[in-house]
Amino acid sequence: MNLQSQDSFFNGDKPVYHLAEEPHHPEGHSTMLGFWIYLMSDCLIFAVLFATFAVSSQSFAGGPGPREMFELPLVAVNTAMLLFSSITYGFAMLVMEQGKKGATLLWLAITGLFGLAFLGIELYEFSHLFGEGVTPQTSAYWSAFFTLVGTHGLHVTFGLIWLVTLMGQTLTHGLTRANKRRMLCLSMFWHFLDVVWIGVFTFVYLMGVV
Repeated sequence: MNLQSQDSFFNGDKPVYHLAEEPHHPEGHSTMLGFWIYLMSDCLIFAVLFATFAVSSQSFAGGPGPREMFELPLVAVNTAMLLFSSITYGFAMLVMEQGKKGATLLWLAITGLFGLAFLGIELYEFSHLFGEGVTPQTSAYWSAFFTLVGTHGLHVTFGLIWLVTLMGQTLTHGLTRANKRRMLCLSMFWHFLDVVWIGVFTFVYLMGVV
């Protein structure tokens, strides 16, 4: 019996390639499950990047090391920017639960400003390193450094784009159940980036200078 005749057998005379009706799922259930799976995959990506950096932590190829190039006070300020952004996002979640649309948008905007400040300082650091002749091609250490820190920076950039999009949706449609669910997903993503950066600050910058 070929595929066509099998389909005809199960559905009269019309082939069936999908379910006629999708099974019912609680609203938001599949969204949260899928997002947790995504976060776990991101954890694996950063775990690989941290492991690569650890293996390359002494491979300077005769070039400069972190003690000569890192400006620890500037990195500390940058870390504070991201920590403050997580706090302000927490305030956004609190007023969201109270149904205060305007206050939610205000705290989200403040979060975005802190995120932009973080990216601005990181771009300044990269431009300073490039100006000193330190690039990913300088050594295995700097290649691993730029890959790890740059990947985190890209995640923050995508998070800011998501934040602006969510603010537009909230401004247009209000604090609907769907927008609240999206805001919760972004909250987990944003705090995840905060935790990763604490690892970067400790493992890359502090240990590199000390």
